[in-house]
Amino acid sequence: MAGSRVAVVTGANQGIGFATVKELCRTFDGSVYLTSRNENLGRTAVEELEKLGLRPKYHQLDIDDESSVLRLRDYLKATYGGLDILVNNAAMLILAKDEDSRELFAENTRSVVQTNFFNTFRVCNILFPLLRPHARVVNLSSSMGHISQIEGQSEAATTLRATFSSPDLSYEELLKLMNDFLDAVKRGDHADYGWPRKNWVSYIASKIAVSAMTRIQQRDFDVDPREDIIINHVHPGYVNTKMASFKGVLTIEQGAAAPSWLAMLPPNDVTNPKGAYVWHDKTIVDWVKGPLPAEY
Repeated sequence: MAGSRVAVVTGANQGIGFATVKELCRTFDGSVYLTSRNENLGRTAVEELEKLGLRPKYHQLDIDDESSVLRLRDYLKATYGGLDILVNNAAMLILAKDEDSRELFAENTRSVVQTNFFNTFRVCNILFPLLRPHARVVNLSSSMGHISQIEGQSEAATTLRATFSSPDLSYEELLKLMNDFLDAVKRGDHADYGWPRKNWVSYIASKIAVSAMTRIQQRDFDVDPREDIIINHVHPGYVNTKMASFKGVLTIEQGAAAPSWLAMLPPNDVTNPKGAYVWHDKTIVDWVKGPLPAEY
């Protein structure tokens, strides 16, 4: 099977990831791997898709466990010799409550940012060396990941937006921004540095970081000797998933439409979207200036 094409979707036993695997099984000429932290849940999800006549493959993957990511890397390298599609979907949300103590709020914020940003960043660093020419990578962001979520015209907010949106932002600077954010949350003064006071600030921060990371990654791919590697970040919409407490207005299939489209961008002739922020209806949105489209 070495040389055969292969796609991987993280966090795919349910929700948008599950629907993305379903769509790729129908459209991608190669092996599609449904991955999940919990193997039993993942294999049950594979069985559901098999009942539809689809043929996904399975591999365990916990993005919070570096050894799990390394095992997947080694398996892909030995079995396929590379990687053609990576959809970074795995994420978590812990919505803060007004009655949370500062310590609990800081602990939960660190968990969300660690999984959604730092560990997604690590997945990329481990798996990107496997990407073949013409590979496609999709990072799941959010409407909460748009830079406009850093609101207001205070000097701190203006500086924070400018730093994140700089076309010269480096990984080192991005990592420092996020570590500084976690330190500020621990002290209880993150709003003084331009961050919103909203109860979902941990998710906002993590997804802004994912989007900023994507822009840096495309800069790297633009000068990579491997031809035509493209990465985009996408807001899948307000989808009816467990993460959204099943209050979303879009089906998981509708939420998977834009990520699947980005994963299947054709080779060679794509100039846009490329390092772009894409809305759930496949509209390309300016991540720095906006404005954000109406949700629905």
